[in-house]
Amino acid sequence: MKLQVAIDRVSLEQAKKVAAQLDPFVDIIEMGTSLIKDYGCNALKKEQLGIHHAELLLDTKTIDEGQYEFEKGYAANADILTVMGAASLGTLETCYKVVENYDKQMFIDLMELDANKTAQIVGFDHAIYGIHHAKDSKSNFDAADSVAEFHSAYPSVKRINVAGGIDLDQASKLKQQGIAETVIVGSKIMKNDDPVAAAKKFMKVIK
Repeated sequence: MKLQVAIDRVSLEQAKKVAAQLDPFVDIIEMGTSLIKDYGCNALKKEQLGIHHAELLLDTKTIDEGQYEFEKGYAANADILTVMGAASLGTLETCYKVVENYDKQMFIDLMELDANKTAQIVGFDHAIYGIHHAKDSKSNFDAADSVAEFHSAYPSVKRINVAGGIDLDQASKLKQQGIAETVIVGSKIMKNDDPVAAAKKFMKVIK
């Protein structure tokens, strides 16, 4: 299992500092949507962030203009870009073609998707499917149960990631469950006084 750390709603300077600190220890570093909106992909290039070990995910949350946004993201040396599952099938197919041309990765964000739309978009063999509990949602979220339900409904999906207030206990359950490829952690690491120490605790639990 991999650990993805989501860096969001901080200054560019703070994002660079934390990314460089986390880089030797975690698998994937995510630059969140707020950073992309505040500073743009060009300010979040891999080399400018000091990332040499981890993969870089830019959470573009593309909903349209797939070719343009994905080409811009990969020009910033991102390894993974995100597209919303709610986008049109045409947008998803366009993004997937760019992914294949650049030999990169695509993360499909399943936030708030119903079963009908999900069933329409599970045919991208190499894509990452992200079970994502909305930050603004007031409903309860059990990561392991959600992963199990998704896997049961869509057994052909090979790559499943999960995000949404995940703590060490949930990360441990997901590891034991053995379905999800990556656990995505934000505030439980980023709001810690020592993000590196917190990340190491998660790495110990999932490896």
